[in-house]
This record gives sequence, structure tokens and C-alpha cells, in this order.
Amino acid sequence: MPPPPPPLGRARKRAAQAFDEALDDAGLAAARTALAQGRWQTTRSLLGRTGDDWDRRGHRITVLAREPYCAAWAREWLLAEPGSADATLLLALAGVRRALRGKEKPARVREDCLAAAELRPADPTPWLGLLLLECARGAEGDVVRIFEQVRTRHPDHHHAHHLMVGWLAERRVEAGPDPLHEVYDFANWAAEQAPADSPLAILPVIAHAERYRTLAAAGHVPADPVASGHWVGRRARQVMKAAFDWWLEWEHEEHPRRLVDLNFLAHAKVCEGRGAEAAALFHRIGDHAAPAPWSYPDRDPLTAFRTARAAALGRA
Repeated sequence: MPPPPPPLGRARKRAAQAFDEALDDAGLAAARTALAQGRWQTTRSLLGRTGDDWDRRGHRITVLAREPYCAAWAREWLLAEPGSADATLLLALAGVRRALRGKEKPARVREDCLAAAELRPADPTPWLGLLLLECARGAEGDVVRIFEQVRTRHPDHHHAHHLMVGWLAERRVEAGPDPLHEVYDFANWAAEQAPADSPLAILPVIAHAERYRTLAAAGHVPADPVASGHWVGRRARQVMKAAFDWWLEWEHEEHPRRLVDLNFLAHAKVCEGRGAEAAALFHRIGDHAAPAPWSYPDRDPLTAFRTARAAALGRA
């Protein structure tokens, strides 16, 4: 039996939340609201229009999969359209989210993701689901193998590269700060391999922030990112300048996850003390704040974002 519809006012409550994973994707937000009410046909249409825009497809599927009743409605969809690749994938990614919360067996979820992959072999999104799972729970060999499955299908996959950076940043944290750490090498390699207009050019900034997260959590650097000195070394400044210059020249207003990058870049410019550059980024971000990296290592992200934005825009 399908779940009951949500109580009235749920959409208004969600709109009032500070962080929305849909970012500025109005179509995704509308489909998520409809899915919460049991109207999976809107999601069907949205994913049909998305086609093989793999970054957008991955973004939309992972956000929809967070909807509490997503799995139940995906099953309803499959009853109406047995063998639907989109419904099978949505159910699999909802299972990944449940497994990450300890409410589903990982082995079952892996099977579901592989089943979704068989229905649409060119789609990297089932492998993105597996990567989400294995970065949290799997062995090193599994993470690398699955990442290569994603790259085979979409070499510049934005979300997958972010996941790998976050996972690599946690390695050898006991050694403390290391400018030659592998996460920096990986991010630089990915940025160099990507086309000139690829947002993976920002990946070295992501690596810098993710490594700070792990070092601060382990007590190797101060918990205040601005006071930590992590963003003011020569290498760090080169990374931040290159990323900001890329943004000025190549900004992709249509990329579904560009606001994730802009939050990381604005955070870096705040920590670097570059207020004018940070202000330009905050203007682009608007109200589309993201928890990461403003929460690093253990701060309230909304307070950190608002404080930094007010200072950069001259309203402190």
C-alpha cells in the first residue's frame, strides 16, 4: 500500500529551510514536491527531459532519492511501468540513502544498483549510487573500481570527482599537514585531464577544503578556518587564484552543480582574506547556500555562511 500524502504545509516548511539540495533547479524542486505527494509522473517527465545530460541526471536522481517516501512511490511507478530504467534507478538510489542511514542492507542495495546499470549501460548514475555507498562503507579497491566505471561513461562527472576528493582527503590524516598529499595530486590531475571549460578546474579548491576538514577534525589545525592559515600559503594562493580566474573566464551558468563549486570558492576567498572576490561570488550564489564547506570542521553552516556573506558584502 502506498504511503499517505504528507501533511499540508510541508512544501512551505521545506522552502523555509536554509539549505536545499535542489539548488536553483526549479523543475527538480517541483518534481520533488509532486513525488512527496505521490505524483511520480512529474518525476517521470523530468527524467525523460533530462536525457543523457549525466551531471544533471545524477544531480536530480540523488536529490529525489532523499525524499522520505521516494522508495514507496518508485515501487508504485514500477507497478505501472515494469522494467522502467528510471524507476529502477530511483528505487536503487533511495536504497543507497537508506543504507547510509543503516536502514537497508548494503548487499541488497548493491544488487539494485547493478540491476539499474544493466537496464541502461551507458548511464553512470547507478555507479554514482554505488560510489556514494562505497565511499562510506566499502574497501579501497571497490571505491577505485567503481569510480573508474563512472569515468568510463562520463570522464568529467562532477559529483563523482567530488566524492573521490572527500574520500581521499581522509587518508593518512594521522600524518598531519602534507602539501604533497595524494588528494592534491588527484585533484590537479583531474583538472588537467578535463577540457578547458570543465568545472573540474575548481577541484583543487575542493581538495584543499576537504583536507582541511579532516585535519581540523583530527586536531592538526585550528578549528577556525580563517585563523588556521590553511588558505594563505603560497601553494594555496596559487590554487585559489587559478580557480577564480577560471570562473571569471568560463563560468557555466547552466551546470546543475555550479553552486556547489561557488560555495567552496567563496569559502576559500573568505579564508584567504580576499573580500572583494568573495563578494562577487556571494552575489552569484544568492540564497543558494550549501552546508559544505561552511560547516567545516564542526561549525553551524548557516551562521558561518551568513556571517561571511555579510562581511564580504560590507554589512557586518
